[in-house]
Amino acid sequence: MLPIPAEELNGSGTLGPYWNFYRAVVAEQLSRWLPGEPSVVLDLSGGRGRWSGQAARAGHRVIELLDFRRTVDAQSRLRDAGRVRHVRADDLSFLPDESVDAVVAEERAMSIELMSESVMSDVARVLRPGGRTLVCVDSLVLGMAILAEQGQWQHLRQTGEVMLVPWPDGSITRCFSSGQLRELLMGAGLEVEWMRPRTVLSPSTVDHVLGSDSRALTWLVRTELEAHPDDDDTVGIHLVASARKA
Repeated sequence: MLPIPAEELNGSGTLGPYWNFYRAVVAEQLSRWLPGEPSVVLDLSGGRGRWSGQAARAGHRVIELLDFRRTVDAQSRLRDAGRVRHVRADDLSFLPDESVDAVVAEERAMSIELMSESVMSDVARVLRPGGRTLVCVDSLVLGMAILAEQGQWQHLRQTGEVMLVPWPDGSITRCFSSGQLRELLMGAGLEVEWMRPRTVLSPSTVDHVLGSDSRALTWLVRTELEAHPDDDDTVGIHLVASARKA
């Protein structure tokens, strides 16, 4: 079975408490990760999240690369007007070398972009020395679960190769093991600082705890982020990693 039912993966299903928890984890992780001083932050999340606004409210100048294939929430653009520069482009050629301090690639950006190596090389190019990137991808566990649900058993042994998984909506996702994500980052010349599943707490656990006490969200988020399942790709639907340019 899928770690989370397929219809729930975009947050539109019935697992409301879990997705509230998930987004709170992302927000707190990003808050801890962002530079301590005002910086230039590039957001590659495609306008699919609220992370540009969070970075801007933390005092950073933000460039958000929007996805041509997706309609971006107009209210979000209006709310962040003046703090976030929105750019629609196919690549990062509009940015000069070593022009940003941090790059955020949330919302599975490197899994949706199948040519991840090319994008990551561009990320390394635009990062200043000492700059960092935060990357979230679909995990191999998720990919194998989706293939199993589809009855594609013949593909489940190909774990050493690039795993491209068709979704019911016709899109394709690229799923990574921790080793493959490490290779992606190191192949671009970046030094991996840490890597972990985005969440290790199960939806049933989160639902049970929040169902007993809705005030427990802060405690759950702190418990999640204090866990140290480094490089463990046997749990969780997504992997997240931080890497630095020397």
